[in-house]
Amino acid sequence: MGTNKTLELRILKTILWVYIILCIVIAGLNYGYVSRANPSVAAFITSFWHFYENWVKTIFIIVGSFLTLRIIGASKRTTMRKKNLTGLIVSALVVHITAPIFLNNNEMYFFTMPLPWTTTPLQLLYPDSSIYLSRYPIWGAAGISAALIFYVCVSFIVIVGTLLFGRRWQCSTLCLFNGFASEVFAPAFPLVGKKKKIKKGTLRAFKVLRWVFLSLSMFFTVWWILFLSGVNVVGNFYIISKIESYKYLSAELLMAMFFWVAFTGRGYCYYCPLGTVLSLLSKIAGQKIITNKSKCIQCNQCNNACPMSIDIKSMAQNGEAVKDLRCVGCGHCVDVCPTETLGYSTRFLDWVQKN
Repeated sequence: MGTNKTLELRILKTILWVYIILCIVIAGLNYGYVSRANPSVAAFITSFWHFYENWVKTIFIIVGSFLTLRIIGASKRTTMRKKNLTGLIVSALVVHITAPIFLNNNEMYFFTMPLPWTTTPLQLLYPDSSIYLSRYPIWGAAGISAALIFYVCVSFIVIVGTLLFGRRWQCSTLCLFNGFASEVFAPAFPLVGKKKKIKKGTLRAFKVLRWVFLSLSMFFTVWWILFLSGVNVVGNFYIISKIESYKYLSAELLMAMFFWVAFTGRGYCYYCPLGTVLSLLSKIAGQKIITNKSKCIQCNQCNNACPMSIDIKSMAQNGEAVKDLRCVGCGHCVDVCPTETLGYSTRFLDWVQKN
């Protein structure tokens, strides 16, 4: 790696470290201290959180995307990555900048991940929930309605887009939770040590976690739907919402960042409940990695590039399409293939190409 690229990689890693540290500090203050702080301090923390989450994060995404393309080499072999990064930049500009300004609401980020990832929108429908009580004095009835309408629109875009373009639509070009980091900071992972090959035992554990976390998320979703429908369900809404918050902070936010530091950018994607649902929708969409566009030379570059540890090479050897549920459609394998034998497709994309 040349001197310039080494410097650029250091800058990229520094940006990611700053992002992680600020996330942990701000999350700690926001979830653990704001409720006990005096009004002026609480207001400052909230304002700083909004500025960081929207403006600073967007700047990091733009700068990180530029550095990543510089590091990996901006050539025709980065076609898929350029599309990913362009989509993530547009997504950040819409969710973190345009929507907050237009809707006068700095927390639109919470309404960009469809069910069953979080029940925040469902909780906002209940007047006695903590999220409703804390937001109503600030947003008002019109603001709450706007946030919920925004959520419905985003969910529609994600679901329809996935049925047309596969899982890459959300997981590699729109996701502002983990998908953005895995693409924007790809060369920086892991932050500590060297890249490690995931063992088969670990993959089996992730496979179990995938269904465990989907089950947990479905439980919270169904619980709130039944509760809002007037069904007498077991449990207290305050305790249920607290448990979900702790799950988010520990098993999702902090674990995702742990993977970035010691493992891989796509660590959380192995068991993301929304990702699991979208992978099932991608089956309906006919998502696949084509492996027979030319002759596979078994160079293993596709396997090395895949952030989800899918054995693409073995499938390519026989010209069989890759239809693995883990595939996030990032297209890294497509970009690195020296014989251009790989391609990403869905039924809709096949139809577009034919017509």
